[in-house]
Amino acid sequence: MKRIALVALFLAGVFANVAQAQGSGTAFVPVPVHVTAGTVLTFYLHARLNPTSGDSVDGLPKGTLLRVKIVDSIDSAVHADGTEFHGTVVSGLTSSGEIVIHPGSEVKGILVLLRSASHPEGFRYELLITSLTDQGRSYALTASLAPSLADSQAASKPAVKDSPKSSDSGATH
Repeated sequence: MKRIALVALFLAGVFANVAQAQGSGTAFVPVPVHVTAGTVLTFYLHARLNPTSGDSVDGLPKGTLLRVKIVDSIDSAVHADGTEFHGTVVSGLTSSGEIVIHPGSEVKGILVLLRSASHPEGFRYELLITSLTDQGRSYALTASLAPSLADSQAASKPAVKDSPKSSDSGATH
């Protein structure tokens, strides 16, 4: 019985020290993301999961700008990593003079917490578009608020305003 009490006391001390260290300010706390519904954000296309499918979206180069009006409010202080969000394409995209993505196309994405190489003990939040549905056809793709998912690009990203009238961004990073 004494051994169980000693083990319990030891574990309580360990957990108290871990909690104190986490609250001491030494750990990196990611910059929160706050986006209100109606905000227009500019995403950068990164990759297609199946780029050889032969459809017109394959012709869009990496870095293509995709302007999206966010339908759902997103707040990293409230929503967990992996929370889905929805939006609609504001401006259509063309490739070789042909409309590839029409305005009003549905966008799905997720709020993600990424490991940050520039902060070995920390993380950063990112909004990623994972799919787009245009006129009944769905496309798997990846797009983010930064031209690159690398930390150096994310750190240099401008702060995003929390306004439905925002022209370039709407998230605070």
